[in-house]
Amino acid sequence: MKVNNNSSQLAGIENAKSNALNKTDKEGKSNPLGEAKDLGSSAKVNVSEKAHEFQKAKDIASGTEVNDEKVERLQKLIDAGQYKVDAKAVADRLVDEHLKINN
Repeated sequence: MKVNNNSSQLAGIENAKSNALNKTDKEGKSNPLGEAKDLGSSAKVNVSEKAHEFQKAKDIASGTEVNDEKVERLQKLIDAGQYKVDAKAVADRLVDEHLKINN
């Protein structure tokens, strides 16, 4: 494999970088790399129900919606071997949630 040291190509790349960094907007203010301007209140975003569910899961995972007393009580029951899980109820709830999400 042969490597060419083509300085004209490198110079072209450097010029393109320099031009992009030195862009200015209509008011003469520097606008590095032609970045988008703040649209302020004119921009609207529609957030899907799925996005809301992800945010809720994120909040729960981050600890903002954790009931510490309930967690401690359940942890004590689990450690003592006294916490019993109703497998049928869990399965029913999983199916219900799955059907609710996919409808």
